[in-house]
Amino acid sequence: MSKIRAAVLMGGTSAERDISLSSARMVLGALDPAKYEIVDIDTGLPGWTDLVLREPRPEVALLILHGPGGEDGVVQGFLETAGIPYTGSGVLSSALCMDKELTKIVLQAEGIPVPHSFKFTRQDRQKPSFPEMVRELPVPLVVKPNRQGSTRGTTKVIDADQILVAVDAALGFDTEALLEEYVSGVEITACVLGGDDPQVLPLIEIVPQSGFYDYHDKYVPGACEEILPARIPDRRAEQARQYALKAHRRLKCWGMSRTDMIVGERQTWVLEVNTIPGMTPTSLLPRAAASVGLTLGDLLNELVDLALTQPLR
Repeated sequence: MSKIRAAVLMGGTSAERDISLSSARMVLGALDPAKYEIVDIDTGLPGWTDLVLREPRPEVALLILHGPGGEDGVVQGFLETAGIPYTGSGVLSSALCMDKELTKIVLQAEGIPVPHSFKFTRQDRQKPSFPEMVRELPVPLVVKPNRQGSTRGTTKVIDADQILVAVDAALGFDTEALLEEYVSGVEITACVLGGDDPQVLPLIEIVPQSGFYDYHDKYVPGACEEILPARIPDRRAEQARQYALKAHRRLKCWGMSRTDMIVGERQTWVLEVNTIPGMTPTSLLPRAAASVGLTLGDLLNELVDLALTQPLR
């Protein structure tokens, strides 16, 4: 049986490059060399597209990319033009889920609660009235880049005098950012895996030591406690699973997704949907998959199979 020629696309040029490379190291170590002929390609280096198109071309591309230029539909569009199947969601879904404001609009239309927010731009930040306006907002609140992941540039603000500092931090990663109401409760994540009949993996509860799930808590081993299954009532767990499944389908995700939520006393809010969850040593998708008996190698095999069965989406 011939091996599958697989290109692992990693790195990129976004602020999440280091996370992508960390994920890629795990993936390269987990892929079965007896099944795959592996070519690793850093999309942050000049000429990477030539490497992808060089004969013999890859039969499938594993997208281990995070943030703009990798998770937002750009690379997906290139691969579709080249006729190369790839893991994960398509161009539309990738672009839509990368934009947090547009994701909220779609989810609200489906009756899924999301925290209230409003978007502002770098141009808005320059307006004389902007500082006074944001200082009048009730705190606590969360400031985050609109098109970024991995909590880069995201800040929980508890003092109105710190809002502008958080605004500038967010705008350092994107030309658009969100001021979002802070909702309290149990933070959970729901990973969805599959194609035409996707399944929700066991819910994971996230308990950051700092009390707010920031970049440090997300990627530093031991900085965050992850409890599986999540300690929430059965009724709320089922509601969370339905929200994740509905979000996955309505946003046209394929193969995998991760939906982050806050379970409050009376309501559950969806925070965002991620189309390429991390594969780092602290990432949640591999942890959820392991809880149902799937090794990282098994997970990658399934994603490759899904890519090959529906190459264009």
